[in-house]
Parts: sequence; C-alpha cells; structure tokens
Amino acid sequence: MTLPGLSAPIFKFGEGRHLPIDDTNLRDGMTGISFAMTGPGVTAEAGHLPVRGDLAHISLAGRYFVPHYAVPMPHVVGSGGCAIRSAAKLEATLVCELPANAIFDVLDISGGWAWGQCGADGFVGYVPMAGLKAAGT
Repeated sequence: MTLPGLSAPIFKFGEGRHLPIDDTNLRDGMTGISFAMTGPGVTAEAGHLPVRGDLAHISLAGRYFVPHYAVPMPHVVGSGGCAIRSAAKLEATLVCELPANAIFDVLDISGGWAWGQCGADGFVGYVPMAGLKAAGT
C-alpha cells in the first residue's frame, strides 16, 4: 500500500495481506481530532488498564499521554496455561493464572516476554512468549 506523496510501501505483509481500512481498535469519533496536552494526565487503573510509562493500547489514545500506542496482537495461551506476572521475570509477583486457549492481547515483546492484557478488560502484565502462539496460526 502506498499513500500519495510516498515513494515506498508503508507496510508489506506476505501473501498480499493489507491492514483493514476500518480499525476496530480506535474509539468512535476520534478520527480527525487534534490531540494536545491540556492538563495533568489521568492515572491508570492498577492491574486492568494497558498503560505503562512508554506504551499504551491504541484505544487509549486521547485519554492517556505516552510516547507510543500499540495495536494488540491476539495470541492464544498454550495447552499448559501460563501466568501473568507483574514484571518480565519468573520471580515477579504472580498477577493471575491464564487457562489454556485464553486470548492474551500482546502489546510489546522483549527478551522472551510479552506485555499485554488478557481479553478486553482483564489483567495486564507479562507472559513468557514460550507459552503463547499467534491467534489464527
């Protein structure tokens, strides 16, 4: 896909796949709105809101100011289930256990760990990538 004024594709997906025009992760009525800082930021709800200092779920743009917003990448929890932890290490506090086949929306991957949220309003935290596989594969 190329946009007017650009000489190269923005995204290239294998097998001719393209990003959908209608993005279900955007909030209704948010297109064409200018975002400006108008006061102090809002504090995130601990444990259930996918916001951290450097990154937030794309649906939170306009409500939480962070340097980057991410579109969730749905993954399926493997047959053994896995745990959501408060940090990307096995010694971190256990947030909750995810059963096999649960959907975990990955927002960031680093060092073998995925940061994201279980479903649309579930717990947020870190899960080992070894316990997940991309949905639809």
